[in-house]
Amino acid sequence: MASTDLAVRGVTSIEGVDRAAWDALDHGPSPFLRHGFLTALESSGSIGKRSGWRPVYLLAEAGGRLQGAVAAFVKQHSYGEYIFDWAWAGAAERAGLDYYPKLVIAAPITPATGRRILLAPGCDRARTAAALIAAVRAVADDAGCSSIHWLFCTDDEQALLAEHGFLARASFQYHWHNRGYASFDGFLGALASRKRKQLRKERARVHAAIERLTWVPGGELTTAQLDRMDRWYRATTEEHGGHDYLRPGFFHRVAAELPEATWIAEVTVGDRPAAGALFFETPQGLYGRYWGSDVELDCLHFETAYYAGIERCIARGLPLFEAGAQGDHKLVRGFDPSPTYSAHWLRHEGFAAAIEEFLGRERRAVARQMAELAEYGPYRKAEGDEPA
Repeated sequence: MASTDLAVRGVTSIEGVDRAAWDALDHGPSPFLRHGFLTALESSGSIGKRSGWRPVYLLAEAGGRLQGAVAAFVKQHSYGEYIFDWAWAGAAERAGLDYYPKLVIAAPITPATGRRILLAPGCDRARTAAALIAAVRAVADDAGCSSIHWLFCTDDEQALLAEHGFLARASFQYHWHNRGYASFDGFLGALASRKRKQLRKERARVHAAIERLTWVPGGELTTAQLDRMDRWYRATTEEHGGHDYLRPGFFHRVAAELPEATWIAEVTVGDRPAAGALFFETPQGLYGRYWGSDVELDCLHFETAYYAGIERCIARGLPLFEAGAQGDHKLVRGFDPSPTYSAHWLRHEGFAAAIEEFLGRERRAVARQMAELAEYGPYRKAEGDEPA
């Protein structure tokens, strides 16, 4: 196929993209760039319009077929990204540089690793990726963006982007990895005795206080259940001083647009639903997103957002559980410090040189921190520490 056969065009709404063709691209384990998820974000107003996330979907096509795509967003702020560059924006301002607008390639408002260069099976991967990366740069030029940021990309994408002049940034989250456990007790058996006893006590305390925890698939969620999830999300966000980036209607839309991946773990206390957590599931992983509760029960958050997810991964043979950003308390509950990746380009050469020097120091600090955290993990390290 001659290189002239491949052309890249941009559209400003996911509605302008064929759903089947977009979803047939290789998304990897993550569901967060699926057509349905993006549709839910757009139709609820969580992205687009006055949200500060202006979409540009880049489509690489040849012979009338979609060969690859990138979801890019022109941004006027740094909210909802979770790989933080507020200090960069402040430094740019002090230097008299305009940091916004900038161009972000990410799953909006979703700190989960996933493929950012979506490629069709059987396409010329190198050529298609190069064409899309060039198109991203063209969008940044046309929109007057100061910089380009690929957030929560994969490690191989970060390496590819480095070949195209992007600076690699190191960060980490806590992820749970399924080591072939046959049961939740099997997972507990891999922990040091003190941590194992702690988790058992936490679960026993919750199980004594609740009636049941039920996994409800997206296609069966009622309006009342989705209304509760929306209310819990806003209450939890307000309680912790966060931003309710997801606008009213998002949960209802995502359950309708992406029912095969959407789940709510609903907790019943007495005779009424009292707490719940939203999850997204693919055959390659489970992703916990939001949780909330109408009751104050000790350790209910751990049970609903973490332990129920671990138990589900074991039962369904899922290899990975990402339970969201941050949270050092995940470490003692079996989640490992796991690297996350991003890649950055800054238009101003002097500013880019300063950021590159900072990233080198940050990368070394992140490596040290991850190594130290791993030492404090809950897993057994000595042969003498046997399950009890």
